[in-house]
Amino acid sequence: MKIKHSIIAVCVLGLLHSCTKEDEHNDQYWGFSNAGLTDDNTVLTGDTYNEVEENPFVQVSEQPVSTFSIDADGASYANVRRFVQQDNMLPPKGAIRTEELINYFNLDYDYSDQTHPIALNGEVSQCPWNQNNKLIRIGIKGKPIPENQLPSSNFVFLIDVSGSMGSDDKLELLKSGFKLFVDELESTDRIAIVTYSGSARLALESTPGDKKGTIKKAIDGLGSGGGTAGAEGIITAYEIAQQNFIEGGNNRVILGTDGDFNIGPSSHDDLVDLIEEKRDYGIFLTVLGVGRGNLNDASMEQIANNGNGTYEYLDNLEQLRKVFIYESSKFYTVAKDVKVQVEFNTENVESYRLIGYENRVLNQEDFEDDSKDAGEIGANQNVTALYEIVPKNNTNFKAVPTFTIDFRYKEPDSEVSTPINLKIFDEGKSFDESTDFMKFTTSIASFSMLMTNSKYKGASSYDDVLNWLDHINLSDKHHFKAEFKNIVLQAKKL
Repeated sequence: MKIKHSIIAVCVLGLLHSCTKEDEHNDQYWGFSNAGLTDDNTVLTGDTYNEVEENPFVQVSEQPVSTFSIDADGASYANVRRFVQQDNMLPPKGAIRTEELINYFNLDYDYSDQTHPIALNGEVSQCPWNQNNKLIRIGIKGKPIPENQLPSSNFVFLIDVSGSMGSDDKLELLKSGFKLFVDELESTDRIAIVTYSGSARLALESTPGDKKGTIKKAIDGLGSGGGTAGAEGIITAYEIAQQNFIEGGNNRVILGTDGDFNIGPSSHDDLVDLIEEKRDYGIFLTVLGVGRGNLNDASMEQIANNGNGTYEYLDNLEQLRKVFIYESSKFYTVAKDVKVQVEFNTENVESYRLIGYENRVLNQEDFEDDSKDAGEIGANQNVTALYEIVPKNNTNFKAVPTFTIDFRYKEPDSEVSTPINLKIFDEGKSFDESTDFMKFTTSIASFSMLMTNSKYKGASSYDDVLNWLDHINLSDKHHFKAEFKNIVLQAKKL
């Protein structure tokens, strides 16, 4: 497989909290520093998560328009998987972001539009957890690009080699994955390696991708020890990226981490300001999270959201293969600052609720503001959003569109957005009559609400989710969909 993505992979392994070896493995849970349960059954992991306040139902008569940024991250799903499969426990509520669980999977949405770099689809069906309500599914597909047409890549791996990284599920996992990734590179691709602990250091100058022995030797030589000057590492990595910038290529920083920066600027605001400044150089960002016990999930998500980037969590070698090999085309951004604005028809809809995307909701005026940052979508990538709606008693509902979707996106090298839109009609389908796309994404959304004991979960149960999954095609090349069913089965027992 040919990887062409001008990607300055700044693998920052270690954005998290305290970064010393003695803080690791303090109890029965892998890497948990203070594991246990509070009185409200909240898991104390030592990790840091944002509190998520679920989107409420909104009256169409008061606010007929809903606006949000797309989110193509997959970090939450891999993190949830690790809690359930490896730790045998449900994750804390803050670790569960419904949109990231849904968007972890490749749903094979159709792309036939030759005009725009994204294609749109949608449908309406009955809501399975509330028979009086309906569900709306909105799908976005990034333009597929043949491997031999992907531009050359410029990677800078920024690797945290501080003391906290010295475990198999952190630095060693990353080293194994990077070496696999190196095998996929071409001579026109380039990789530089920057490391940081007490200070930042250039461990490998930008090197052609066919010099695989040289690159792997540099990766093998990485060890852990010391503090974390992460901010300095980011600055250095972006400097290297700029020095080796490929015009017309895909230039990317991959920032992977286990903790917080503890040397140099460390507040959320300082880090976000730094990343936003670098964002304007035309260098994209991927954030990688590793390990457990001091994982600052909140910080990494925020950095990715503000840096023309995406956020992934790495829990095993297969996940590394997914990110770096199976779906590596997502590193090539086909559209940035993708915004969605849904206008509900007052004839058909009483109220609506956006499921997930709590951290990506925008003000209505942000939609046409090209200075407002939004999410990115890579080649062949898909993004899904679900709404639950309370319908009006309109017997003629099929005659008018239930909602109109307006999108805005920018080409990767442009600062001016392009609008497109799609009208969706309610055909009166039951949930059983809906597509597998609807059934699968709805199963994930319901599973997410069950894990958090959401007040919006309705009449659904784990058995319902398993039943829905039994009636759809779960086959995919790498068996991720089948794995999801096994995760539901395990979570049911917890």
